[in-house]
Amino acid sequence: MSQFFRIHPENPQKRLISQAAAIVEAGGVVVYPTDSSYALGCRIGDRAAMDRIAAIRKLGPQHQFTLACRDLSEIAAHARLGTPDFRLMKAHTPGPYTFVLPATREVPKRLLHPRRRTIGIRVPGNGIARALLEALGAPLLTTTLILPGNTSPETDPEQIRARLENAVDLVIDGGPGEDAVTTVIDLVGSEPVVVRPGKGEVAFLP
Repeated sequence: MSQFFRIHPENPQKRLISQAAAIVEAGGVVVYPTDSSYALGCRIGDRAAMDRIAAIRKLGPQHQFTLACRDLSEIAAHARLGTPDFRLMKAHTPGPYTFVLPATREVPKRLLHPRRRTIGIRVPGNGIARALLEALGAPLLTTTLILPGNTSPETDPEQIRARLENAVDLVIDGGPGEDAVTTVIDLVGSEPVVVRPGKGEVAFLP
C-alpha cells in the first residue's frame, strides 16, 4: 500500500520532502504535482521503476519519457543546447513546457527517441516538484498521470490514491491538480517547432 503525504503547495514541509526523496532514491514510484498536472516519477537510472510506470499507464516501448530537472545547469548534463536555445529556455523556465533536445551520452539509451537520439526536458514551476528535485539533487524520470482509457490527466489526489495505492509507493497531495499537459517545443532544428500545444503559451515563438 502506498504512502500518502499532504504537502503544502507553496511552503512544502522539509520533513515530508526528505521522506519523499528517500522513497524515490530507494527505487520508489511517486505521484507528484507539477505546474501542468499530476505526474508519475522515479529515479532516472531505475529500470524496474520505469517499467512499473509503463505498466501503470500501459505504455508501449516507443513512449518518450521526460526528464524533470531543477534548472538549466542540470539540463546541460543530459541535453545539448546552443546559445539561442539556452536563452529561450531561460526566459520560459520554470514553466509548463517540455523541450525536445539532442541528448548527451549521459542519458540511458532506453530513454532516447530511437532514431533522433533526443530527450524531452522540463523544469517545472510547481513548488512541491521543485523542492523534491532539489532534495534529490538529480532529475526525475517522469510522465503525465493519464490512466488507461482516459484522455486527460488525473486531478484529484484522493481518487489517485484509491486507484493506485497498490501500484505506486507514494502519492503526494498538493491540492487539486490541473487538467492540462505541457506545451512541447522541439528545439532540434534551426527553428523551434511546437509539437504539442498545452498550457504554456507560444506567442513568443517566431
